[in-house]
Amino acid sequence: MSLLDVRQLRKRFGGLVVTRDVSITLGKGDRVALIGPNGAGKTTFVNLVTGHVRPDGGTVLLDGKDVTRASPTARVRAGLVRSFQVTRLFSEMTPEEHIALAMLQRLGRSRRIFADFRSMPDVVDEADRILSLFNLSGIARVPVGAIAYGQQRLLEVALVMALKPKVLLLDEPAAGVPSADIALIERALAQLPADLAVLMIDHDMDFVFRFARKVIVLAAGGVIFDGTPQAVAADARVRQAYLGSYADDRGTA
Repeated sequence: MSLLDVRQLRKRFGGLVVTRDVSITLGKGDRVALIGPNGAGKTTFVNLVTGHVRPDGGTVLLDGKDVTRASPTARVRAGLVRSFQVTRLFSEMTPEEHIALAMLQRLGRSRRIFADFRSMPDVVDEADRILSLFNLSGIARVPVGAIAYGQQRLLEVALVMALKPKVLLLDEPAAGVPSADIALIERALAQLPADLAVLMIDHDMDFVFRFARKVIVLAAGGVIFDGTPQAVAADARVRQAYLGSYADDRGTA
């Protein structure tokens, strides 16, 4: 059984159709990239899947259960977690505090959010492990506003991992990150649990092709390609709609 099964998802804003009968399936361990030109409907699709926007039609199944009308919070609790294009961190809080907050919410101990989490050994131990995994231990107690942007993006991935997702949707994790720091994000993604299903949106094609085992291409709200990274660059529709000269460069490399 697939972990995420999106069937014929549709969305219209006024007279503009932004999602056209999109169907996508993710199973355990999948590493899928969702790419396409600006305005293709990628972020809208993620918003529909995660419950931040209501679809006009279609179904979203998570681990076999229909969550199409479930709230974003309910979907997170069920294991469907996303990151965002723009950082949504609290500048005065430390990475350690962010991770602890996410963990307390996951554990159903949100009433203790304002207590001293350092008196909770299980929370401290797991937070330390997560921060270490993402090479953030050295800045664990530094306010987020004082750390580098690339480290903030790493913290966002660490945060969603603290929620222990079954399916992770990454919306442009490398957006705005200096090229020198993208390697840090790639290294962190390579250490994600092997059975976690990951769908990533990004415009850095080199990054995408190193990450993905499957590529899905959206154009004008609909899927125009679903296949391997090796095949996508040779697809005529994809070349015309999106890749263009990048596909030509890969073909001659």
